Amino acid sequence: MPTLHWLNDEEARKQSGQVPYRLLDADPKLSYGNVETENMLIQGDNLEALKALLPYYAGQVKCIYIDPPYNTQSAFEHYDDNLEHSIWLSTMYPRLEMLRDLLSTDGSIWVSIDDTEGHYLKVMMDEIFGRNNFVTHVVWQRTHTRENRTDISTVHDTILVFAKDRNTWKDIRNPLPTSDSQLERYSNPDNDPIGTWASLPAHAKAEKGRRQAQFFTITTPSGRKIDPLMVGVGFIQNRDLSKWWKIIESGLALTEIMHHE
Repeated sequence: MPTLHWLNDEEARKQSGQVPYRLLDADPKLSYGNVETENMLIQGDNLEALKALLPYYAGQVKCIYIDPPYNTQSAFEHYDDNLEHSIWLSTMYPRLEMLRDLLSTDGSIWVSIDDTEGHYLKVMMDEIFGRNNFVTHVVWQRTHTRENRTDISTVHDTILVFAKDRNTWKDIRNPLPTSDSQLERYSNPDNDPIGTWASLPAHAKAEKGRRQAQFFTITTPSGRKIDPLMVGVGFIQNRDLSKWWKIIESGLALTEIMHHE
């Protein structure tokens, strides 16, 4: 697996183990609500704050979201977004290591970033969290206006998603409930005893190397078994259409066929 190398990267890889533990002091003047809850707002250096949390919450956090500096050479009042590239990498590495240690086995981390450092961040997180634990990168549109001061207008940012253990996380992730608009797509015009259904296009493309596994025998309501033809997107690759017409007549396939010459 490829790894990043940058100026002083060896020191950055050791830093999380060298940060001293510090105690968190509660400030009653800034506190609100039930003091017995575990909710906290921590003011201070985030590297020291993460180290202070480890003795209490290591391996217990289910979801982490961070919005680090994008290093876009912009000026902000509360943090430096104009770091030299190697310094930015050295800043991120120990913090990501501590965040990994805070995650539970079924936990995940979501990191906002843009194209300035996003590709380097992906390789770094592959090293820290394991490439097999990469889930996806979520692209979201951050602006709806065009930027005319550059060569190509970029209107999106990215959220990198990693799991502590993807095999565990994918089984327990909390999917969104089905919306009313999605449920409205299903109906039961033929009073099928199984319930409501939706007619979907037969456009599924099998992955290379798994195409044979994507085809299987269909059992009709009468018990008759039909072996489907090898169907492509919008056309049939087999010129003998006799079996396919029988499937159409039984109502089990699309009625429009484009014969591929």
